Amino acid sequence: MRRLPILVFLGFVVFSAGCAEAPAGPEPPIAAVVPHELEQHGDVRVDNYYWLNERGADEVNAYLEAENEYTAAMMRHTEDLQATIVKEFEERIKQDDESVPVKRDDYFYYSRTEEGKDYRIFARKKGSLDAEEEILIDVNELAAGHEGYFAVSGMQTTDDHNLLAYAVDKVGRRIYTIYFKDLTTGETRDETIENVTSNTVWAANGTTLFYARQDPTTLRRYQVWKHELGTDAGNDKLVYQEDDDTYGCGVGRSKSKRYLVIGCSQTLANEYRYLEADRPDGEFKVFLPRKRGHEYDIDHFGDHFYVRTNDQAMNFRLMKTPVDKTAMQHWTEVIPARDDVYLSGFEIFRDHLVVTERKEGLLNLRVRPWDGSEEHYLDFGEPAYLAFPRDNEEFDTTVLRYHYESLTTPDSVYDYDMNSHEKTLLKQDEVLGGFDSANYVAERIYAAARDGEKIPVSLVYRKGLERDGNNPTLLYGYGSYGASRDASFSAMRVSLLDRGMIYAIAHIRGGQEMGRRWYEDGKLLEKMNTFTDFIDCGQFLVDEKYTNPELLVAQGGSAGGLLIGTVVNLAPELFKAAHAAVPFVDVVTTMLDDSIPLTTSEYDEWGNPNVKEYYDYMMSYSPYDNVTAQAYPALLVTTGLADSQVQYFEPAKWVAKLRAMKTGDDPLLLQCDMQAGHGGASARTKQYEETAFEYAFLLDQAGVKK
Repeated sequence: MRRLPILVFLGFVVFSAGCAEAPAGPEPPIAAVVPHELEQHGDVRVDNYYWLNERGADEVNAYLEAENEYTAAMMRHTEDLQATIVKEFEERIKQDDESVPVKRDDYFYYSRTEEGKDYRIFARKKGSLDAEEEILIDVNELAAGHEGYFAVSGMQTTDDHNLLAYAVDKVGRRIYTIYFKDLTTGETRDETIENVTSNTVWAANGTTLFYARQDPTTLRRYQVWKHELGTDAGNDKLVYQEDDDTYGCGVGRSKSKRYLVIGCSQTLANEYRYLEADRPDGEFKVFLPRKRGHEYDIDHFGDHFYVRTNDQAMNFRLMKTPVDKTAMQHWTEVIPARDDVYLSGFEIFRDHLVVTERKEGLLNLRVRPWDGSEEHYLDFGEPAYLAFPRDNEEFDTTVLRYHYESLTTPDSVYDYDMNSHEKTLLKQDEVLGGFDSANYVAERIYAAARDGEKIPVSLVYRKGLERDGNNPTLLYGYGSYGASRDASFSAMRVSLLDRGMIYAIAHIRGGQEMGRRWYEDGKLLEKMNTFTDFIDCGQFLVDEKYTNPELLVAQGGSAGGLLIGTVVNLAPELFKAAHAAVPFVDVVTTMLDDSIPLTTSEYDEWGNPNVKEYYDYMMSYSPYDNVTAQAYPALLVTTGLADSQVQYFEPAKWVAKLRAMKTGDDPLLLQCDMQAGHGGASARTKQYEETAFEYAFLLDQAGVKK
């Protein structure tokens, strides 16, 4: 490997003899400048920090470690604050906790946590909740002796509940090994499937496991394989391969358990294949051939498939078709499309259909009896909230299970009788330490965007706050992939609210809070709306005297990190500080490199820069390409070395370039977790420490010191 020069100066480490005295404070690392030309459409860009792409190179690791040491030194004065916040988390969040059990046939499945342990314990009871507990997986035991990242995912039991398949990732790059546990003996079989995804499903026979495999370079899920229990994984059979590199694929099973389903998807289209679950050696049939622009998903009930589709319906509609006639000419409409309501999902029961809809930015649950009697909506009674069905695995029931939470209400699990309309609260997350939701106020306001659009903003703060423009405020945003960021609860966030900080969510375009149009108006050649919406929301909070630019801080992660990176280029004067987590900031270079995970599958989200129109537009906002010699807010940039979605070198290069070009003295900090990926740490204790670190940075910059 070619040796690369690296210049790293740390003020707290004296390298040369003869210095009169050590510098007053730590000096930041300075990355070596190694010009690398990138040419496209006749445009030549010089990337001075392209060498940081060399994953595993000694020079790269040394630079990242130097940045970590500098960040630790710059944050040392906040260590007491960090420790205090961690202690608050531990005292506020119940350490011994248990999920609401989910009934599957004759078993009740649940998970729990224990004080002093970092990972969950997965268990079940047979016949009754009073029965003896059977531990399926104690992740603490599996992770024992493993200091870095450790995650268990993809847990699937056979139909007879005697075998468990589960997947383990020990790096954080979402590359798993599948294991098999015999639940009748408690023994883990000497049989594994390595270097695959965690996406698995059993056939009805309980001996055939279908699983998805990723490309070893791009990590795109592109194959579905079939494994016969008791055989060598090297003899597994390839069932399906997705050759279009803009698509990914996975495998699942219908709620009825009657069908195995292979789903292929990209930004603008879907395609499904299905096979009777009791015929694992049969051939999968195409439900409906893919067509660019047609998005649909399916489930099965009785003699029909039900299809959520955007065919002739921007906000989607619900159709049904006989199981033996899946061509579109056989589809009949169940719920029509509406201009003001986005149909986001559905849940089928024997006597009822439950539809999840979004109207004016809020989720609604609509209950519709199959017999044609009067339908109704559930009433939630708060200005901003999150509600969704979950763990509804039985058809033959009148009970809908759903989760509900808001900015002031902890996650609550309800059973709702769809006939009597009676709600039963099964569990509300217990927030310790004297928390009382009545001490906090939630608001839903609308900021005027520069083009006249009204942008919803959800706010929460401690009661008694005065709108005098002097409140520290954290503005959070995402705004991509049509992913809505609803008003959910966080026990950790209380540590901000109790210190007088306002927490605000900007429901900007690029999400789907206000329907499909909201997404379409924040992608591709309309992407700039995402960024200007966020800026306009921040300015609105200033104008309405919630805060001022010396007290306004911003936060976003992944595609939300792109948001932060662009916003601090466009309006650095509006924010005192910002936290960009695992930020997608080198947009053009990444989207020109089809060896990087997610690139080809996201051309319809960002655009394909091989096409000049998209190249020019993406260049207009790409954070890395638009760094200029100007004063920036204080910045904390966090990443993980094993990140499989946004590679570590994007934020590393961005920080290096910012450090070389920015003016002013506001801190610029990079923290790279050398043992984690896109989702951060896996251990509960480490998660507390990471969040406390991020909170301490933002609070400190907003003038809150303890």
